[in-house]
Amino acid sequence: MNKGSDPFSNVPHAPQIRIPATYMRGGTSKGVFFKLTDLPEAAQVPGEARDRLLLRVIGSPDPYGKHTDGMGGATSSTSKTVILSKSARPDHDVDYLFGQVSINEPFVDWSGNCGNLSAAVGAFAISNGLVDPARIPENGVCAVRVWQQNIGKTILNRVPITEGRVQETGDFELDGVTFPAAEVPVEFVNPIDEGEAVFPTGHVIDRLEVPGIGTFEATMINAGIPTVFLRAEDLGYDGTELQAAINDDPGALERFEVIRAHGAVRMGLIEDLAEAASRQHTPKVAICAGPKGYTASSGKAISADEIDLNVRALSMGKLHHAMMGTAAVAIASAAAIPGTLVSRTAGGAVRDTVIFGHPSGTLKVGATTTEQAGAWHIEKVVMSRSARVLMEGWVCVPEDAL
Repeated sequence: MNKGSDPFSNVPHAPQIRIPATYMRGGTSKGVFFKLTDLPEAAQVPGEARDRLLLRVIGSPDPYGKHTDGMGGATSSTSKTVILSKSARPDHDVDYLFGQVSINEPFVDWSGNCGNLSAAVGAFAISNGLVDPARIPENGVCAVRVWQQNIGKTILNRVPITEGRVQETGDFELDGVTFPAAEVPVEFVNPIDEGEAVFPTGHVIDRLEVPGIGTFEATMINAGIPTVFLRAEDLGYDGTELQAAINDDPGALERFEVIRAHGAVRMGLIEDLAEAASRQHTPKVAICAGPKGYTASSGKAISADEIDLNVRALSMGKLHHAMMGTAAVAIASAAAIPGTLVSRTAGGAVRDTVIFGHPSGTLKVGATTTEQAGAWHIEKVVMSRSARVLMEGWVCVPEDAL
């Protein structure tokens, strides 16, 4: 027996520390939420101490891929962390920082946002004293103004309030979420700033060459989150696939990762393919196909006449069980701009709203876009999500995790 594992040895071990935290679902994701001021002092600033803490909270890196010794769920949708603080920015209530925790590797990716968890930020902020009480009605809706720190953008959460408290229960159903809850409209305001390019390559359609795999028509868009859209049929799919069709195929996952890395270089997100391994969160890769009926993962029948197109997207190297909120922003934006691969697949008409099929069902999302002097601008993207507190109290980690 190792001395360190002997319960009767005198070797001292670091005690556990308790950190106030809330476990929340937002959209089709869930994560561990913290107030910045509740974190240990060393983790209140960006750096190794913060990353080590969040890795330990989630239970990463885990060579078993289970997150048995942490709060993570061993999927990209459930290995997430959020840090919130009162905003010092004018006309904003709260600053929102998102950390995507790798499952198998020891790093936290801070390069993008989580659109699903964005829906839970307003509720947490209200319940934890980060919103001015004068702005919270006794009954009605509180528009929480969120500054998304990772990407430097504004998000609005329209949070329902009943008797001065966040209303979490309701009858709004969201495909990919088992139970109904209160509807929370989420508005992504000016997801692309003036001077930023919606299409980093300058084209709505590119030819993306991926040595050893092929050359594909692609739309590479920076809206919500950098996303590479490909035609499903060009990769041997019909767009109705569920998770197992791709996630149980190691060869397919490897090909998608190579495509993602080449897309990252073309979009200017990285300079060298080797950098892609440390930037797993962005860009996303999505395949799209025309409307075709299928049976969703829940057993729900989706008919071709209720959707405009099918989209399947990968997150952190795996096909997502539903759709990432930020990728939905990219889908809506691309659908509203003529000539993109998404717009063509949806029939070619200019759309201010689009309904697409994903592995868990369908989602409706809308975008407002304008063209000025040949350049596209995205004014806002709106979708409805829901959010709910799953547990609140303290998360415990060994003191030496920092």
